[in-house]
Amino acid sequence: MTFIKSPLNYTGGKHKLLPQLTNLFPPNVNIFIDLFTGGANVAVNIDSQKTFAFDINGRLISLFNYLKNHSYENVVSGIEEIVAHYELSDTMNKGYDFYQANSADGVGLYNKEKYLQLRKDYNESINKFPMDLQFFTLIIFGFNNQIRFNKLGGYNIPVGKRDFNNNVRENLFQFMQAMQIRDVEFHEKDFREVSIHQLGSGDFLYADPPYLITTATYNEQNGWTEEHERSLLELLDSLNYRKVKFALSNVLEKSDRKNTILENWARNYHIHDLKMNYSNSSYQKKKQTGSLEREVLITNY
Repeated sequence: MTFIKSPLNYTGGKHKLLPQLTNLFPPNVNIFIDLFTGGANVAVNIDSQKTFAFDINGRLISLFNYLKNHSYENVVSGIEEIVAHYELSDTMNKGYDFYQANSADGVGLYNKEKYLQLRKDYNESINKFPMDLQFFTLIIFGFNNQIRFNKLGGYNIPVGKRDFNNNVRENLFQFMQAMQIRDVEFHEKDFREVSIHQLGSGDFLYADPPYLITTATYNEQNGWTEEHERSLLELLDSLNYRKVKFALSNVLEKSDRKNTILENWARNYHIHDLKMNYSNSSYQKKKQTGSLEREVLITNY
């Protein structure tokens, strides 16, 4: 099976793990809830009668809704207008030689000052173009297509070495088509505000929260605390009590750290160890070599 990849390189994205995850997900899902959708890799690849995707990042959700509610052609032409206005590179039409660059080194040097101007305009809400498209263009031209904000809420990813090339366009087309065909509903909400009372035995909730014992851009500035962790586990317990299926992605151990809160809670459920990045190294082998990260899927079915 071929899985659609999000055009956003969101930290903790699950695209590479989708073959393992979907094999562990229940079949014949009525309502699917993606509680921490992030880059939406899971939301756009799950077959269900209805999919709801939630995230606390309002700009992320706004972008997804923009992509869902506009045609591919409209989005592409909008990005091309931004590229032309800021005189960013267009290697698809002009090639690398035009920018005195090559594929290996990329066009970051050429784009840097132009990209920083676009970033400045976006952060200062200078709306020459739709904000969602400005945001997405920054992601496309930004380092590794990542998303990160500073303490003041400003987008602060540096320039990357790629641009709006054929691969990005094809990826975007597949992603938009999947979200529109599945009619995924995207909503900006804290996980504690999501209504789960309407869920029944034929429904399924997937949670991929920030990991308590790892460091990532989404987990900076107390983005995820022990209080958050306990609240989520209580929510999952309540689902289990009502016979609603759930799956939780998380890390039980990393280097010399253990998530004891999660470890104690998970004893009541089923723990599935995941192979990271399709490597042949099992968790036990990694433990013997000293490179330890135990990523798991915890289910109540």
